[in-house]
Amino acid sequence: METGEAAVGMRVRYPRTGTTGTIVSLTVEGGKTFAELDTTRLLYRVDQLVPAVNVGERKEGALEDTVEKIKKEREFYSGTGFQEAISHTDQSCEGGG
Repeated sequence: METGEAAVGMRVRYPRTGTTGTIVSLTVEGGKTFAELDTTRLLYRVDQLVPAVNVGERKEGALEDTVEKIKKEREFYSGTGFQEAISHTDQSCEGGG
């Protein structure tokens, strides 16, 4: 992110650690601009930060994709192939070690 893009109150993320927060202050030290985040109270170089995606801005269809995955798993576990495989075990869960 460019120094001019950063502003107090902006949600940002530090990609190296995944830290996300809101900029509470901007300071210049040694010719570099740093932003203090509310979540850690640490300073991060502004050129290392990226704008954070808000929860409401997640990609569309994520919920639908999850629901479809759950339906497929339910079908698999209720299917005859899985049930037959389970019936051939004693279900004792012994590791044998």
